[in-house]
Amino acid sequence: MKQVESVVKGNIVLKDKVIKGEVGIKEGKIVSIHEGTGHLQSDDVKDYGDAYVFPGMIDVHVHCFSNPNEGFVTTSTSAAAGGITTFLDMPYDLPNPVNNVDQFKKKVKQLEEEAVVDICLWGTISKTNGTDQIIPLAEAGAIAFKMSTFETDTYRFPRIPDPEILKAMKLIEQTGLRAAFHSENDEIIVDLIDEYQKEGKVYPKAHNETRPPVTETSAVLKLMEFAYWTNVKLHIVHVSHPRTIDMIKLFQAQGVKVTCETCYPYLLMDVDDLDKYGPIAKNNPPLREKEEVQGLWKHIEEENIDLISSDHAPWSAEQKEIGNDNIFLASSGLPGVEIMAPLMFNSTVSNERLTPNEFANLMSTHPAEVFSIPGKGQISVGYDADFTVIDPKQKTVIDQNSFKSFSKLTPFNGQELNCKVISTILRGEEVFDGENVTKGPGYGKFVPGSAAN
Repeated sequence: MKQVESVVKGNIVLKDKVIKGEVGIKEGKIVSIHEGTGHLQSDDVKDYGDAYVFPGMIDVHVHCFSNPNEGFVTTSTSAAAGGITTFLDMPYDLPNPVNNVDQFKKKVKQLEEEAVVDICLWGTISKTNGTDQIIPLAEAGAIAFKMSTFETDTYRFPRIPDPEILKAMKLIEQTGLRAAFHSENDEIIVDLIDEYQKEGKVYPKAHNETRPPVTETSAVLKLMEFAYWTNVKLHIVHVSHPRTIDMIKLFQAQGVKVTCETCYPYLLMDVDDLDKYGPIAKNNPPLREKEEVQGLWKHIEEENIDLISSDHAPWSAEQKEIGNDNIFLASSGLPGVEIMAPLMFNSTVSNERLTPNEFANLMSTHPAEVFSIPGKGQISVGYDADFTVIDPKQKTVIDQNSFKSFSKLTPFNGQELNCKVISTILRGEEVFDGENVTKGPGYGKFVPGSAAN
C-alpha cells in the first residue's frame, strides 16, 4: 500500500470514464489514481460513497468588481460553496478597468490577500491607444483579453473600434492567449432602444426586442472574419443564440481558431421569464425564444459549445428594482457562481441528458484547455488536487437569502434540485464541507496565464 497525505474516494470522473475508486494526494497534487480501494494509505481519508468526484469546476466568466460591494472575498466564498475551485475574473472593475500593468499588479496583490479559491485575471484595453499594454499584461500573467463590440461605459466597459480590434488581435496572437469578445452590434441596439424609449415601450420583453438575434450574429461574424486574417485564437462569450454556433462551425471548418461558451440562464430560461421575473431576469444578450433555447441544447448535446459559464454579475436589489417600470434602467446580469454547477448538474446528469464525463468537459476540462490553465481541469496524476463532489441522491433548495454573494437575487429562488454539492476541495484541502466554507481569505492563489514571465 502506498502512503499518501490524503485520499479521496467515490465515483471518480476521469477524462474518458467513471471509476469507483480512490485518488491519492500529496503536497496539493494528485499522485495516484486507483480503481477499487485498499491501494492507498493515509490518516486523512474522505469517502464520498456513490457521490461523483468531478475535477474542480472552473467558471471562466465572473465579474467581482463591476459592483465594488462584491469583490474577491464574497465572490470566492460563493464560488467555494458552489463547487467552483477556480474562476477567471473579468477586467471591467469599478472605478478603474484592468487595462494597464499597474492596475493588473494591484489586483494580483489584492487577490492573494482576499481569495478563498484560485483565480485567474482577464486583461482588457482602453477604447483607443491601449494596445501597447497587451504584451506587458500578458507577461504579467493575464489569462486572456476581453473586449466588447457593445458600449456599456466609455471608460470602464467600452466598445472597441474596429481598427483597434485588429491591432489588438495581431498583438494577442503573438502572446498565444485568447481574444474574447462580448459580441453585440452596438449601433442597432442603441438605435432600437432609443426608438422604444421614445414610444414608451419599456416593458420587460422590450429588452429582448431591442437586442434581436441579428445583433449577436452580425457582431460575431465580423470578429470571426477578423480572426481569420489575424490568426488569433478567438473566444465568443455568453452565446445566446443557436445561429451563432452554426456560424462558428463554418469558420472552424475554414481553420479559424474560435471557441465559445454559453451561460446557464440561456439554457434554463427563455424570454417569457422576462415577463415573469422582470429586471431580475435581465442580462446581455437577452433571454431568447423557447425554440432558440432548444437549439442551444442541441448544440450542447452535439458538443459544439465548449463550455458553460455563469457571467456572475452581483447587482443589488436597488440596481434591479429601478427597472420595474422601465426595463432599460435596470442593471444587466445575474449572480451565478454559487448555483451554476448544481443547476447544470440537475438539468443534465440528473436526467441523463449528459453523461458525467460530458458534464465534466463543459464545466472543468474544456475551460482549462481553452484558456491553457496549468494543472487544472482533470483528475490526472500531476494535476492539482481540485475536486467538486456532487451527490446525486441529496436534494438542494436554492435560497437566495443564504447566498454568500453581495447579490441576493435569482430567478431560481425556491427551486428544488436533485443534487447537492457536498464538498469543494482545492489543492487537496477542503474549502467547503457541504454546509460551510472552511477556508478564509488568503487560501486562494493567483493563477497566471500561459504567457507569463
